[in-house]
Amino acid sequence: MTCLRFLISLPLWLLAILCCGCNGGTPAARQLTPEEARVSESCRIDSAALWQTIDADSLERCHGIDALSAQAWMLVDDATGTLISQRNAYRRMFPASLTKMMTCLLALEHGRMTDSIVVGKDVFVTRDSRLRPGDGYTEANLIAEMMLQSDNVAAYALAKHIGGDTLSFVAMMNRKAQYLGMDSTRFANPNGMPNDSNYSSARDLLVLSRYCMRDSAFARLAGTEFLDIPLLDRRHLPCHSTNLLLTRYDGCIGVKTGYTRQAGDCLAVAATRQGRTLQLVLLKSRSHDSRFDEAAKLLDYGFEMMGQGSR
Repeated sequence: MTCLRFLISLPLWLLAILCCGCNGGTPAARQLTPEEARVSESCRIDSAALWQTIDADSLERCHGIDALSAQAWMLVDDATGTLISQRNAYRRMFPASLTKMMTCLLALEHGRMTDSIVVGKDVFVTRDSRLRPGDGYTEANLIAEMMLQSDNVAAYALAKHIGGDTLSFVAMMNRKAQYLGMDSTRFANPNGMPNDSNYSSARDLLVLSRYCMRDSAFARLAGTEFLDIPLLDRRHLPCHSTNLLLTRYDGCIGVKTGYTRQAGDCLAVAATRQGRTLQLVLLKSRSHDSRFDEAAKLLDYGFEMMGQGSR
């Protein structure tokens, strides 16, 4: 497989800032604000630099990249945006619980972590949750339950608390996606449960993951293997992350798993070795285990590629 060489457009508002000043469209010289830099770094993808010096095809064959079952992925060097590998990265697909990265981001941005949230019967959209009607959590602990345990009811409870109702929160999600230039994305719910109107792409979810991981609170949570989560009534729930690469892959620092029957097994993952961080989004792998195995192969390939490219 040979990676396509393409550039990913930044959001229009950021392109205007980067390309134009106030005097008839002359180049702007001012320094980016921290938020503008964060968006620019998250969206930046250099699809040419690495391929000028590396025989990527031979390395791909060595690592068995062609044989991976995942239908789509994108892998980049996070600091430079160097595109290392991709397959069907712009194809619209179901994101499953990778959707919860956006829910977590908005909860961190708009919520108050010490707020008390009592889970009501109206947010029970599935039976696979560990939450029960009447359970009470602080917002911070409910976010942890959603991210580590991938709890679908926790996502709805957070959406209702922050947005006032689920539809208003979903509108917030879509505004944020538009702000980040996620042009192949539309959210229809806060947890990624099957819905034909809830879709994204590997590229868009990679932009989201990179943006989220530049938030220290999000990154800390995404890299947490285990928490003992207290409820307001002083009970505790042990909470293990569903991202098995946190313990299986050397240098893994996050991010989020996803699965539905429609979406297959999905994974957003970040790993750091020798000061270099790679970020990967992988969609519709064959099985629960294959998504981790295939992500590890892609990361190994990426670190070898970047190591050779820096010589």
